[in-house]
Amino acid sequence: MLSIRHYIYDLLLERGFSENTAQYLNMLSLLIALLIIAFIVDFITKRILWRFSAGIARRTKTNFDDILISNKLPRNIAHIIPLIILIEFVPDVFADFDYFENIIEKTLKIIAILLTLRIIRSFLNSVKDYLKTLPRYKDKPIDSYIQVFMIFIWILGVFAIFSILTGVTFIKFAFTLGTASAVILLIFKDTILGFVASIQVSINDMVRIGDWITFEKYGADGDVIEINLATVKVQNWDKTITTIPTYALISDSFKNWRGMMNSGGRRIKRSVIIKTSTIKFLTDSDIERLKKIELISDYIDQRSKEIKKYNTDKGVDKSILINGRNLTNFGVFRKYLQTYMDNHSAINKEMTLMVRQLEPTPQGIPMEIYAFSSDIRWQNYEYIMGDIFDHVLASVKFFDLEIYELAVAKAD
Repeated sequence: MLSIRHYIYDLLLERGFSENTAQYLNMLSLLIALLIIAFIVDFITKRILWRFSAGIARRTKTNFDDILISNKLPRNIAHIIPLIILIEFVPDVFADFDYFENIIEKTLKIIAILLTLRIIRSFLNSVKDYLKTLPRYKDKPIDSYIQVFMIFIWILGVFAIFSILTGVTFIKFAFTLGTASAVILLIFKDTILGFVASIQVSINDMVRIGDWITFEKYGADGDVIEINLATVKVQNWDKTITTIPTYALISDSFKNWRGMMNSGGRRIKRSVIIKTSTIKFLTDSDIERLKKIELISDYIDQRSKEIKKYNTDKGVDKSILINGRNLTNFGVFRKYLQTYMDNHSAINKEMTLMVRQLEPTPQGIPMEIYAFSSDIRWQNYEYIMGDIFDHVLASVKFFDLEIYELAVAKAD
């Protein structure tokens, strides 16, 4: 081995070079030769591993090996052999330069640590991508867990690198840093909070990828496209991206529309305000006119007979309309809207469906429709709701009712 180390050195001395020059040229020649050998070995190893892994991937049914290749795991593993060669023969190359040998050996050890981290990252990314192809893991925050593993691995890697640079043993170095745990906790506060939050979000099934959420505090209203350790990304309906801290999902209030999406119906809850002054009892002529409205003709006929029989049996004086029992245009209109909604083809009849009168306001009395559309798609939902209230607004006048409109005084 000594003859190999100093072969060129001896040859240069015979040619008349100075001892110092011969040492440098000898080192440089050995270094170039070692780098060429390492490059050739790296190239050959990479080709062999790539062909071997590609062959296995073609023969297997699972796509996990394909994902390993796409994440460059075989290519990263191929760098191990040339790195071992470099570490093994560097002492021979720098035999006469102890200072450089120490620096290069430490550098190669650090590169070995970084390569190990890179291989682990490729493997974990492959696991993440593979799990995302499985239906039961598609909506789980896999990214968060992979990031947690990588953080711990990077911490160990950084400890090992500092241990190499300082010459302190790994255990002693880690123990020393343990005393500075308060500072470390402060630095990684968001990461720790995000990790705890992502676990709670996953266990409690609060948010999944693909859920529609509304988070007013952060201006988010759209689909969750990514759940990471520190952040949750929401693509809003205007295609902008809102980033929310993961821990905000458990510390603040937000709305998840998943229940609505899974229910098969989207809520319609809207009212029109009827002017109180237009509400009245119905006269016989009014009743006869309203009987022509097909949706409530049977109802009016039946109710008017029941009321007339009651008033006759009780001997009610009907010269004044308020006496006895009466139909009102407001009540008949409410029944009309209920029947109209019961017969609407776009309304989910298996969910809550009602037309109700709300508490009177200074503007009038709200008449509210509370129902669920059978189509939950936003565009179709808006069309259905618009179609319903187009009809409501147009039908009010047939019952001698009016919608409240705020009168604005014109400037002189």
